[in-house]
Formats: sequence, structure tokens, C-alpha cells
Amino acid sequence: MGKFKALAPIAISLIIAVTGTVFLYKWVQRQRGPQEIVQVEKVDAAPVAVAAGNLTWGTKLKPEMIKMAPYLEESLPIGYFSSTTDLKDRVIVAPLMLNEPITEAKLAPTSVKTGGVSAVLKPGMRAIAVKGDKIIGISGFINPGNRVDVIVTVEEPKTKKIKSKIFLENTAVLATGTQIEKNEKGEPMPVDVYTLEVTPEQAEKVALAASEGRLQFALRGVIDSEDLLTKGVTIPELLEYQRWSEQQKIKPKNTKYSNKKVNRKRVKSKSIRKKRWVPRGSVTVEIIKGTKIEKKKFTL
Repeated sequence: MGKFKALAPIAISLIIAVTGTVFLYKWVQRQRGPQEIVQVEKVDAAPVAVAAGNLTWGTKLKPEMIKMAPYLEESLPIGYFSSTTDLKDRVIVAPLMLNEPITEAKLAPTSVKTGGVSAVLKPGMRAIAVKGDKIIGISGFINPGNRVDVIVTVEEPKTKKIKSKIFLENTAVLATGTQIEKNEKGEPMPVDVYTLEVTPEQAEKVALAASEGRLQFALRGVIDSEDLLTKGVTIPELLEYQRWSEQQKIKPKNTKYSNKKVNRKRVKSKSIRKKRWVPRGSVTVEIIKGTKIEKKKFTL
């Protein structure tokens, strides 16, 4: 009995504490008011086929090159594809970046089944390959899609002078690559190849220039499409301009007497001529001051 009497106060205290806690919790909940119900608005999205990596033009699409990405319905790109099956064996005619949507405008017609340069050639144009090196390719800065001016250095048949001339302007570069060829010693070596988009007449010029002379590319800016007519330059003209430039650098500032002939002998004789002093004589004068007489000598 003594043990129950000792536990009774503890049990009563626990019951009071629990009852008070429940009452306090309910009172705090009533003070906060009703809970705000947050409703998540459902957003409509549609699957869009995008590039799974960076793709160059002329690439024939394969399933592993394509993936699906959700797009909002109000921001769907024009001409998009909602499945990968519609893009099977299609050829792209424009470069695609990672996660960029694949649209109909960037694809060749469905009749084109073969990828490569032939898929991106414009009607009436031809593709011609030119051998080069790191110098002609500007150390790797010329890439597919760039535009270049083509310069040929060749010997003139009549004058036998070496001349450089731009004969193709604003020419599109379709592809760049490397192939293995044998050098003069029979050893394999890599050779850079650049494929240009030209007309049939321009293709003839490129073939002749490559066989008779040496080619060089001049890279154009992205927004530079102006055609310029140049007359070319020969070695005598190049050296003549260099001599003229050197003369301009050493030209005296005061050109008032630069074109007059100077008599060097006369100038030299005048510069060494010296004036000599010749005595002309002297006089003696007597000065009388009272009883004193002084004599002074003056030299003329």
C-alpha cells in the first residue's frame, strides 16, 4: 500500500501534464487559423527531338544521335519532331549543337538518303577538293561553314614573272579533313584536304591553279560578303613598294631644298676658308701737359 501511495502523485502529475499539453497544442492551432492549401498548376509539355551531341552538317541521323526533351506547348519550335522514328536516316544540312531541337528546316529532303557533302551542295554547284597544309588552312582556323578567298601564285607565261592574284572570292568551305599519302621518299604522311563549293567554271580554275601554281586561303569574316577586284602583285612591284616605303621613312622633314643640287666643292671651300688679320701700321702722338711731354703709340 505504501508503494501505491508514493506513485499516486507521480501518476496524477503525468496526467495533468499530458492534458495541459494537448489543450495548449489545440489552442495554438486555433490561433494560426486555417492552413493554406497550395495548388500546383499543371503545365502542359510536349516531347521534342533534340540532338544528343554536336553534329556537323551532312550527318546521317542514327537513333543514338537523338534524344527527347520536354518543351512547353507555347514555346514549341516550328517544324519540330515528337518521335525519333520520323528522323530515321534523315540527313542534316546545318550544324546542330547539343540539346538543339531538330527541325525540318535543318534536314535534307526525304529523297536524299546519302549523307556527306553531296547532301549539302546547292543546285548547280560542285564540290572540289584542294590539298593543303597547316599554313594554307591558317593553323586549323578554317572549318566547315567558313568562307575564304583563294589566292594563286603562278608564273606568267609572257613575262615569266611570278605573280599572286585572288581568283575566287567568298567561297564556302564544305568540309576539312586529313588523308594519308606517300611523300617523295615513299613514306606515308598526313595531307590536309579542303573541300570547296564552286560553280563548274570555278572548278576548272581551281584545278588549273592547283596544278600550275601554289594556292593560299584568306579567311573572311562572318558578316563580310563584299567582292573586291584586285590586279595582283608581281615581285618587282612588291619590291618597288618596299623601296618607296623605305624612302618615305628616311625622307627629311624640311623638304624645301631637298630637290636642289648642291655644289659640294663650293660648300667645302667656303667652310675651310679663314680670314687673316694683317696689321696696317702705327702712329706716335705727343701729348703735352704743362711742362710734361708724353708720347703714345697707336696701332691702326
